[in-house]
Amino acid sequence: MKQSSADCGNIDMANELEKDFIQDVAEFFKVFGDVTRIRLLQSLLAGEKNVGEIAECLSMSQSAVSHQLRVLRQNLLVKYRKEGKTVYYSLDDEHVQTIIEQGMTHIRHKYGYVE
Repeated sequence: MKQSSADCGNIDMANELEKDFIQDVAEFFKVFGDVTRIRLLQSLLAGEKNVGEIAECLSMSQSAVSHQLRVLRQNLLVKYRKEGKTVYYSLDDEHVQTIIEQGMTHIRHKYGYVE
């Protein structure tokens, strides 16, 4: 009879935590695989904006922008603040800014795009 991993007694907890960590990192990078989300994040490099401003900047509907912002919020890439009835979005922290900027720098360097 095969033993389940729960009763083997030899589970390497550090290894399991490392697997969880790697899975979380993979999920994190999946979010960057969408052109619209990259454009949205790029627009927030200049500073916080409300949904209407983002929609205008990207020539998208406010509904489409809101959907993408929800995905980015759920993945801790953007944050928001309310001012009255208006909600302003910005990059969650300097790590997100660095990731976007470094990704863009890498692609410019590797593919020869000019700033």
